[in-house]
Amino acid sequence: MRLRIFIFLGLFFRSVLPAVTGLAMAWSVSAHAATVHIAVAANFATPLKVIAAEFERTTGHTVLTSSASTGKLYSQITNAAPFDVLLAADGETPARLQTDGMAVANSRFTYAVGRLALWSVDAALVDAKGEVLKSGKFTRLALASPKAAPYGVAAIETLRKLNLMNALEPKFVTGESIAQAYSFVASGNVPLGFVALSQVMENGQLKSGSMWKVPAELHAPLKQDAVLLLRARDNVAAIAFMEFLKTDASRATIRTFGYEI
Repeated sequence: MRLRIFIFLGLFFRSVLPAVTGLAMAWSVSAHAATVHIAVAANFATPLKVIAAEFERTTGHTVLTSSASTGKLYSQITNAAPFDVLLAADGETPARLQTDGMAVANSRFTYAVGRLALWSVDAALVDAKGEVLKSGKFTRLALASPKAAPYGVAAIETLRKLNLMNALEPKFVTGESIAQAYSFVASGNVPLGFVALSQVMENGQLKSGSMWKVPAELHAPLKQDAVLLLRARDNVAAIAFMEFLKTDASRATIRTFGYEI
């Protein structure tokens, strides 16, 4: 009789143990799950969506995002916006935040190197060498504000290197961010403009229209740095995201949008 009882109990625990273990693991993930609020430069908003979805799936943490020009995000951070991580479109802004004591020391790293592109929804307008800029075949040229967006600075540097600044400046249509510059062109309201390569690339291919990939030597490198903001120094989700951004999987995703690592 005792033997039968022991056998029954053994079978019972063997059947329920996996379920109990699974519940315990789920509770553990849930108990340690946290939220990270990421301020992201407009050019990187789409890649971040892909990376954030995978991060949430694998860690159980929650990601909130706010996108704008790097300059605007810096202004919001210095005015106590509740961000945990900054993904900037330059290296200077995160460095300034560290110097000012608003970001965690030694947390800054370059997560991507951006590329500038001249793009149009018209498949026949932009040639592979950007000669359209010299042609005068367009009425307006979109770009991001160089006062707020590093991609706008790169566009100005490119035009100066090509000795086209004086000729084309009267045609400028300036957006407050690279996202707005892109929208001017995507809507058809402006025939072409300088955008982030990542905005017009998908899985390594041009999504639509015509494009000139601006040679890197025509402007300063678009090194994009991430930094952990001081308010998040003990935020497990923020710390985990910073490490996740360095993984091979995240870097592979970043490359598919036309960035370099």
